[in-house]
Amino acid sequence: MARRRNVEIEGLDNLMRTLRTIENIPQRVATKAAKKGMNIAYKAARRNAPVDEGNIKKGIILKPERTRKKGKKVYFVTLDRSMNHIFQGTSNQTVTRWNRRTKRRETRNKTSYYPASQEYGFMARDGRYIPGYQYLRKSIDGYKREIEKEIVRVATDEIDKLPRN
Repeated sequence: MARRRNVEIEGLDNLMRTLRTIENIPQRVATKAAKKGMNIAYKAARRNAPVDEGNIKKGIILKPERTRKKGKKVYFVTLDRSMNHIFQGTSNQTVTRWNRRTKRRETRNKTSYYPASQEYGFMARDGRYIPGYQYLRKSIDGYKREIEKEIVRVATDEIDKLPRN
């Protein structure tokens, strides 16, 4: 049977006080830190986006997630929905499907989404695969360390600015 030992940790009281103050951090600290960190990914995505007419570059936005959890903020680097009329197109190919609701065979034109084809790749008319640029993935993966450092830096700066009780 193991013997119980008394261990005393120096600075434990300070750590506990700090953790209690962290529980009461305002939402604006989390929001500001998350936005500053994702700005790095946003700028990288715009910088790396393929340019034909420049619509993808114009369409990349930084969108906040709607959440009710206190102390949580998430931002997405995504494409603007208001530009879908530019991004979405129909091709000459038709797709025939069975509709279970109407019990009929339906034929319609095949639609494509231009930013997705540039991100992931697509099949050319002659049957060969054209690889994607992966501009959105590289904006996160390539700058992961910088994003983490920026979030931590901004959060600690904002916490230090808070009034002490």
